[in-house]
Parts: sequence; C-alpha cells; structure tokens
Amino acid sequence: MKAATTTNRRTRTKRRGVLVLAASALVTALVLALTGASSGSKKIGAQCTYGGKFLAGKVAVASAFPDFDVQIVDSFPDLKVKTVDAFPDSCGEWKFVKTSEFPDFTIRYVSAHPDFKIKYVRSFPGLP
Repeated sequence: MKAATTTNRRTRTKRRGVLVLAASALVTALVLALTGASSGSKKIGAQCTYGGKFLAGKVAVASAFPDFDVQIVDSFPDLKVKTVDAFPDSCGEWKFVKTSEFPDFTIRYVSAHPDFKIKYVRSFPGLP
C-alpha cells in the first residue's frame, strides 16, 4: 500500500511539473506575440507606414535624433527606395532635403540594428 501511494505522489508531481512548464511556455509565447519580440523587429505595414509615418515624401539625413535608423542592403530589403526630384507621393519615393526645409521624416544610416533595411532602385519603388 505504501509503494502505491508513493508512486501516485510521484505521478502527480510529474503531472504538475508538466502543467507548470506548459503554462509558462504559453505565457512566454503570448508575451512575445503581444510585444512583437518574436519577429525580431517591427515590419513596414501594408500601407507603407512605419511607426505611424508614411514612408514617402521629403527626407532629411540627420546625425542626431532621427525618426528612423536605416541600413542600405543589396538583397532582402524591407523597402525599395527611389530618389526623386519632385512629387514624392508614392510608397518608397523619397526627395532628399535639408533639415531646414521641413522634412516629412528624418533618417540616419547605420550598419547594424536598423529600424528597417532599404535598397535604392531606379524603378518600382515600394514594398518588395
């Protein structure tokens, strides 16, 4: 009788351990999904927005306190950018201006840990 009781206790303890482990894994997955940490970084939205800003228009390069840190890449960009001289109205069309000319947003070029990656193109700007 004593051996059976000990076996039942061990089985119940193992089941509790498995349930606690499963519950903690579920909570961790939920937290990661809600914070966006599971994807590694935020993505550019389907409407060509990032952080609530439309990624077209007048852009200034800033060395301090930019809106976005961007990295120039040759493959797998998050956004294809075409520089234009007038009417930067479509997704990925950027007109570079000075910071004194009231840009729509500012960027800073980085080599690591960007907000998003860009590739300069001559045609077909926008989301890849």
